[in-house]
Amino acid sequence: MSSTADRRTEVLRAIVSDYIASQEPVGSKSLVDRHSLGVSSATIRNDMAVLEAEGFIVQPHTSSGRIPTEKGYRHFVDSIEEITPLSRAQRRAIQAFLEGAVDLDDVLRRAVRLLSQLTRQVAVVQYPVLGRSTVRHLEVVSLAPTRLLLVVITDTGRVDQRAVELGAPLAGEDLAELRTLLSEAVADKRLGDAAESLSATPERARPGYRDAAARCVTVLVETLVEQPDDRIVLGGTANLTRNAADFDGSLRSVLEALEEQVVILRLLSAAQAVGRGGPAGVTVQIGEETQAAEIRGASVVSSVYGSDGQMLGGMGVLGPTRMDYPGTIASVAAVAHYVGEILSGH
Repeated sequence: MSSTADRRTEVLRAIVSDYIASQEPVGSKSLVDRHSLGVSSATIRNDMAVLEAEGFIVQPHTSSGRIPTEKGYRHFVDSIEEITPLSRAQRRAIQAFLEGAVDLDDVLRRAVRLLSQLTRQVAVVQYPVLGRSTVRHLEVVSLAPTRLLLVVITDTGRVDQRAVELGAPLAGEDLAELRTLLSEAVADKRLGDAAESLSATPERARPGYRDAAARCVTVLVETLVEQPDDRIVLGGTANLTRNAADFDGSLRSVLEALEEQVVILRLLSAAQAVGRGGPAGVTVQIGEETQAAEIRGASVVSSVYGSDGQMLGGMGVLGPTRMDYPGTIASVAAVAHYVGEILSGH
């Protein structure tokens, strides 16, 4: 880049930062007063004219300053070379808060609460995708002579419980053998592989508990294979009302998209497809880049979370294009990191 191009990038960065902070159009005089750009007001005005001609900023009113366009926000985000991480105290507080969770549901609820508080935007976290999970433990519990409880625990901490009605009571030794047989079939296997392994299990059971094994396998296969992967947790939706003007009358459609969740899941899936390629491993989709008419005027800052190098799901925040991108990126990256660590048991 030439020095002139570098300076114009700095001018654009200053305009974006000031507009995000004040929500007021930014003029050349205020840029000179607030930032050490090292050039005159006339030079700044010339730079602003060039930036406007190139579509990075726009003048909303005849006598006003300039505001960033979506193209300007994108150039601003792309020019971020390094994200200032959260302070050590903030990171300790996040880790302690998440580690206080009692189960997977609690971890994800705490994660969205943290993200919405840190960013003052809407936070969303996707449940771990079941197809990528592994069975950590299977327990078979006798509730009554002809009723069993199957408990499946995955490596992500997800717990599913299913009751099974038997055709006849099981003897104690048969129950023990059934428990061992089912556990060996699924232990440490991906859910799809575990379901396939279970299919041959009833044939290996002794006649005394073969019918019980077949009934358990039917329920387990349904649990492992047919559960939907499209569960998400939302938090901080009320934050949108603070920025209603930023959505140019489209706030209602944004709220409806959040409620229906389909659009949000697609955006999180896009982040998983990209992987950890953006600043701090975070994907930033600005305005039209979301390709979702329902949330026009919004940006989505998202990341994947996982354990031991394995992506489990997506998380992020949704807010107006006028958002604090560096701070939001840092917050999403930090929370995703600690959720991944906790779910991996580190």
